[in-house]
Order: sequence, then structure tokens, then C-alpha cells
Amino acid sequence: MKFLLVLLLIPLFMIPAFAESQTVSTDKGTLDVKLSYEEIKTGELTRLPIEFINPMTQKTQVHVDYKITITESEKTIFQTPNLIHTSEGVINGFKFEFPQDGTYNMVIDVEGILFTPITPEIVSFDIIVGEASAQLTNPLNEEEGGGCLIATAAYGSEMSPQVQMLREIRDNQLLQTESGSAFMGAFNNVYYSFSPAIADMERENPMFKEVVKLGLTPMLSSLSIMENANSESEVLGLGLSVIALNLGMYLGVPAFGIIKVIQLRKN
Repeated sequence: MKFLLVLLLIPLFMIPAFAESQTVSTDKGTLDVKLSYEEIKTGELTRLPIEFINPMTQKTQVHVDYKITITESEKTIFQTPNLIHTSEGVINGFKFEFPQDGTYNMVIDVEGILFTPITPEIVSFDIIVGEASAQLTNPLNEEEGGGCLIATAAYGSEMSPQVQMLREIRDNQLLQTESGSAFMGAFNNVYYSFSPAIADMERENPMFKEVVKLGLTPMLSSLSIMENANSESEVLGLGLSVIALNLGMYLGVPAFGIIKVIQLRKN
């Protein structure tokens, strides 16, 4: 059983995992703001990616002017001195060192969109350090689950059909079985060790983004088979079928091509 679960890791690297990720609307609803991070360790810099999302299109909102304030026990411990502009709508370089365990409040103040000043709108997050969890100040707006960083960066939105399909397979098939749930637990530790870096590269390099998207296409087609898995045995059986298909596409075909080239050179 454990061997089969390990094998499932091979073709399913793009299934959305449970990152520390929360998305909430600004107080006036003009933007959705997504805050995500991995494990927070006191005394070490923690990267806090932030994404501004247009709620109408569900795509990243470009050209946003913002400020960030972080407080603990109502005492300000960090504040950007001036208004900052992000042309891409995604902040990947912001890092903060949490000095000790406790509850921190992070407020993002949005004051401009598309080079046009707006009436300031805020969004607030409570970050609990020491318990490895994040909560929204307004829990009614919380979105459960996490996102697939690589696929979301490739297709531009968590609402894209490709990312939605991955999320549905995770929620409706894998997490409904004991083996699938065990797989997701192991998968989380592996996936988030490399996916943030790849997602950043996609956003920074459009050509690399297209290469990743091209590489994802065959795998997404094969993963659609998993939509028919409704039991423990079907998850394992169809999972092995997906593995075989992906091994053939990503390893078998290239290997066959390399062998043919070598043979032609010898002749």
C-alpha cells in the first residue's frame, strides 16, 4: 500500500495542496487579496507572497498602490514608510521576521489601481505564529483549502478550468479515501518544498511560463481519468493507470527518441 502511495507522487505533482493561504476582500470589495506562506519560524525571515485579484475577472490585478502594516498587541512593529507600487499585482519579495510566538495582525492598505488614486481600502489578516496557522480577521470570508501554485501561475488564475479540475480531483476523489488522504499528507511536505520557486520563475519569465503550461497539458489530460474514481480501490487502480500514462509520455517517448537518434548516428 505504501509503495502505491509513493508511486502516486509521480504524476500528481500539480494537485493543489494545503498551503497556508487565505483570500479575503478589501473592506469595500474592490479587490480580493491573497496572503500565503509556509511554516513560520521565529527569528527567521518568512516570505509572505501577496496577490491582488480582480473579483470580477478572477485574474491578477496589475498596477496596485499599497502599504503594509504589521502589529502585535496593538503595537506597530513594521510599516512601509511610503506607498509602494506593484506593476504585476503580485508581491513575491516581501519577507518579515517574526520575533516571537504570538498573534500578529497584518493590514494591507490599497490606495490606487491602474495609476488612479482610490479611497483607501483595507484588508486584515491575523497570523498566528507558533501554531502554524493563519486566520482571517473576518472568518466568514475564508476560503478553505489551498491552491496549486505552479498551475495557478501557469494559467493565470485559481479560477481557470485547469486549476478547478485539479482542485475537484483533490476534494472529490483523493480526500474521500483513506489512501488518498494519506497521500495528500505526504504530498504537502514534498510539493511546497519546490513549488513557490517554480511559480516565481513562471511569473518572472513568460517564456518559462509557456514551457510549463505546455508540459502540464498531457498530464492534465491523463488526470481527468481520476474523476471517475469513487472508492478506495478505484483511486489506487486509476492512479496506477495515470502513472503508466505519464511514464509513457514523459519518460518513454523521450527515451525512445534518444535511442533512435543514437542508432541513426551509429549507422
